[in-house]
Amino acid sequence: MSKLTDVPKRILIGRALRSDRLGETLLPKRIALPVFASDPLSSVAYAPGEVLLVLSIAGVSAYHFSPWIAVAVVVLMFTVVASYRQNVHAYPSGGGDYEVATTNLGPKAGLTVASALLVDYVLTVAVSIASGIENLGSAVPFVVEHKVLCAVAVILLLTLMNLRGVKESGKLFAIPTYVFVGGVFIMIAWGAVRGLLLGDTMRAPTADFHIRAEHQGLAGFALVFLLLRAFSSGCAALTGVEAISNGVPAFRKPKSKNAATTLALMGGLAVTMFCGIIALAMSTKVRMAENPATDLLRGGHPLGSGYVQNPVISQVAEAVFGKGSFLFVVLAAATALVLFLAANTAYNGFPLLGSILAQDRYLPRQLHTRGDRLAFSNGIVLLAGAATLLVVIYGADSTRLIQLYIVGVFVSFTLSQTGMVRHWNRHLAVEEDPAKRRHMMRSRAINAFGAFFTGLVLVVVLVTKFTHGAWVALLGMCIFYATMTAIRKHYDRVAEEIAAPEEPTDDDLVRPSRVHSVVLISKIHRPTLRALAYAKLMRSDSLEALTVNVDPAETKALREEWDRRGIDVPLKVLDSPYREVTRPVIEYVKSLRKESPRDAVSVIIPEYVVGHWYEHLLHNQSALRLKGRLLFTPGVMVTSVPYQLASSEAAKMRARKRQEWSAPGAVRRGPAAERPKEPSAAKE
Repeated sequence: MSKLTDVPKRILIGRALRSDRLGETLLPKRIALPVFASDPLSSVAYAPGEVLLVLSIAGVSAYHFSPWIAVAVVVLMFTVVASYRQNVHAYPSGGGDYEVATTNLGPKAGLTVASALLVDYVLTVAVSIASGIENLGSAVPFVVEHKVLCAVAVILLLTLMNLRGVKESGKLFAIPTYVFVGGVFIMIAWGAVRGLLLGDTMRAPTADFHIRAEHQGLAGFALVFLLLRAFSSGCAALTGVEAISNGVPAFRKPKSKNAATTLALMGGLAVTMFCGIIALAMSTKVRMAENPATDLLRGGHPLGSGYVQNPVISQVAEAVFGKGSFLFVVLAAATALVLFLAANTAYNGFPLLGSILAQDRYLPRQLHTRGDRLAFSNGIVLLAGAATLLVVIYGADSTRLIQLYIVGVFVSFTLSQTGMVRHWNRHLAVEEDPAKRRHMMRSRAINAFGAFFTGLVLVVVLVTKFTHGAWVALLGMCIFYATMTAIRKHYDRVAEEIAAPEEPTDDDLVRPSRVHSVVLISKIHRPTLRALAYAKLMRSDSLEALTVNVDPAETKALREEWDRRGIDVPLKVLDSPYREVTRPVIEYVKSLRKESPRDAVSVIIPEYVVGHWYEHLLHNQSALRLKGRLLFTPGVMVTSVPYQLASSEAAKMRARKRQEWSAPGAVRRGPAAERPKEPSAAKE
């Protein structure tokens, strides 16, 4: 790494960490909660609004179904949390749903879960960032006018923060997450005091609006379908729950216990906030519509395209605290910020899952490597790129993006819980201790109910959201599945091909009968003479110089000087009527191999070494093309003989300075073995 790039790298992501300091990056529960649970906690900022948006299709009269939908979401949340508490105890290695499905249902089920989770993580970033931009845009017009640009900028900022490492990013994310949670609880408590004890009338800014129903008087199947669609939209509150089971290795010891406790805390907080916001939205008469410009009416007239529909949580906060009040501003800022930071759940889950998949040879091996800060840097960058692409394609519109959401997470929920049922069945078949059997049977019952309930919700989500965009998520899952299957087949094929047999064959042991060396030349100069001297040193069975006749006059001059100098290496000239250089050489080398298949051919190429990048543009790159083509010819070895030009001395000086220069934070404080240990924080 050059000094030019190393300085900004150290400034942006910090000094590199030694591998033996991985334990210092592990998270206590107070940091793990905002790191892994920021997505489900922040989803209460938009999940209630999604419920009301769907119900508005049938008009304000359908709003009275929202409490019952909230109850269904709460039951589902508790079911999923209870089920995943069994997961983290049974599979603490961090594979999460992927490991559970692979171990108990087979590789295909595991790959399906992995595909669903990868898609869901990408959508988590896109939806969270887009929703945060919309919340911030209600106060800052510039953000609304440049939604895509601002969303991409936030993704880049989050990427840099995560490249610094999980623990450092967790500290940065903890404060706004806790401020948001505290602000919502204060809003719920103060709203309850004002409404129940003081008897105040709290009204949202949209309380006087009317909704033009797209379908009035829905009944029977149509009403049931509408309620199911509203419920599936409300299930956005559950996204990110699985991230904790995937991130167990990032917790401090005892890992499983701390992860299970964090899951329970997350579930309790998310459920309370979700129900509280729904209740306040009903009491303050919040009005929402999928097309506010035409479906929201004031005095019987549409509001028009100039109207900006604020999220439910903003309207409720304005009704409870008062517009422009201190608590209103604090909650609005914390909501926008925590929605940005909610993407951090995916930034921790996606790279870790990618690392596990890479270890299992389903993704490129580069994703298994930790970066300078002991984070899975390649996975972080890949996630950022995919999320940026989605944000640009969908114009950072959370309403369009959220239709793609939820499908993947419920696929993983269902397969994971089904796998856990088989896990307990397998252990019950061999366990004889009555106490342990009772515990396993209780866990199996929890996971069985979770599998049934989440499977039912998956069917509902697919039926109600397929035509609204869920098909895109399914397509993404299929693409991931096919890509990972192809990668695994490639790695398996290569491993089989290069594996060393127990009893080596003749091809593995026999040496070539002879070595035929060929020196490629274009004219006689110092690089050519050095290459010829090197070729003579190799003492091959036969040696010849090879040139291609592109210009007859130059070839004639080369022959004459070759004879005049008395070079004792035969010179062979290949005719090239179409002025090609690469093809005649390749065909000649292949002909040598064809004549004597047991001979090896060593092609020696003299090359210039220059000191500046722009000097490469001034020289023919035929040697590079030749090497690339010759790599595909069996039995052919390619050797480069470098000749350093004067400008290369400048490059040597720069390299020497880089060796002597220490990047900020890279100076050692002494040998690693003698370095005094830093006092570790108390385990949680």
